[in-house]
Amino acid sequence: MKLTFVGGARKVTGSMHMLQVNGSRILLDCGLTHGHRGEAYHVNVEQAALGGKADVLVLSHAHIDHSGNIPTLTQKGFHGNIWCTSATRDLCTAMLRDSAHLQEEDAAYLNRRKDRKKEPRVEPLYTRADADASMDQFVSINYGRSFPVADGASVTFRDAGHILGSALTILDLEEKGHRVRLGYTGDLGRPDVPILRDPRNIEDVDYLIMESTYGGRPSQSPDEAKAILRRTVNETYNRGGKVIVPAFAVGRTQEIVYDLYVLRQERKIPDLPIFVDSPLAVDATEIFRLHPECYDKEMEELLEKDQYGPLGHNHVRYVRRVDDSKELNFLREPAIIISASGMAEGGRILHHLKNNLEDKRNTVLFVGYQAEHTLGRRIQEGSPTARIFDEEYPVRAQVASIQGYSAHASHEGLVRHAEKAAETGRLKRIFLVHGEDEATLALSAALKERGLPAVSVPAPHEEFTL
Repeated sequence: MKLTFVGGARKVTGSMHMLQVNGSRILLDCGLTHGHRGEAYHVNVEQAALGGKADVLVLSHAHIDHSGNIPTLTQKGFHGNIWCTSATRDLCTAMLRDSAHLQEEDAAYLNRRKDRKKEPRVEPLYTRADADASMDQFVSINYGRSFPVADGASVTFRDAGHILGSALTILDLEEKGHRVRLGYTGDLGRPDVPILRDPRNIEDVDYLIMESTYGGRPSQSPDEAKAILRRTVNETYNRGGKVIVPAFAVGRTQEIVYDLYVLRQERKIPDLPIFVDSPLAVDATEIFRLHPECYDKEMEELLEKDQYGPLGHNHVRYVRRVDDSKELNFLREPAIIISASGMAEGGRILHHLKNNLEDKRNTVLFVGYQAEHTLGRRIQEGSPTARIFDEEYPVRAQVASIQGYSAHASHEGLVRHAEKAAETGRLKRIFLVHGEDEATLALSAALKERGLPAVSVPAPHEEFTL
């Protein structure tokens, strides 16, 4: 048995790992790599070409850094089943199509410039037709049910508590009488976050592949996050400004809307207009409503009291049409505008930043991780200007960040998860992935200090024998 870390090794995006057992190749995730346009394009094509040789794909969740290269994969000859939960399948229907739309828009923008310079045109990484075609290979399965994916390989999903439908993956493997149990966290969630049930544990495994996004970083509790949200809204309202929130369309947007609903119910913030300006977020919210099997007890209780619930249209205005989005440019009164993308690398949030960064009354509120080399990261770190649509805009608005809304486990949460996996004494090795070097190395050091089994930080394309 061999395990190769193709993507997501020593970086946050592009997760893809390949397992070989009894001659079959099993992919764990197939995410899109972000970064500089040309470099990322080639990495995504190369990873998909390698993954195209696989027989089956097991998908942990729908976030684009884990699912977003699937249409490229199917382009490159992958014909196997894509196993995931039903909520993940539904989210991917919307998210992969949205990702394809962004690929097409980006290529069209580049080609306009290239046509002027009489340079060769570029093709999008994939199209909406490619995304739609890839969905034919999705097969959904419930949590807790073991199912075969290849000769000598079966999989069980457990609730990861990261986003709707996210799953921890347990793989039971056997090759020539040699048995191995491998656990893969995908992205591990946090307890006590809105809407979703708490993450389960991975237990009694020989090997553990674990994410490390927030390794070595201090964490905020959900209560601290809500307190910062309340303070930011009130201070901005008192200045007569708007709160502009770059947010991931899936998961983060719904969490923020949930907390704003609770704060309003508790009369801790003014009754100001709230807009969710993202077609994908609108679609995702509808999908959230279709999957109450993923809700936690608190969400169920709120729905019993209010038929519309925290995500209802009576609480928030959901904006889908372009004309309605443009109308937000003319808002003069205080408001909250939540828009994608969460790292401000594309989507309608760029228009809202362009129109609001120069007004010192406003606040740009980051509620999620900002990867290196993204516009969100540059604004968050205090850049005096922001380059949007090839123009520089001064950053005069207040800039605030909330770490407590992360859908990723905290440093201590990751350590506890690893300790739980090691309780039976069976665990031989932990592989740390999905983290920048500083975070991964900090978590590795912490795990070693706790006396846990061997810890490896794989390099891209590094191979291990299980």
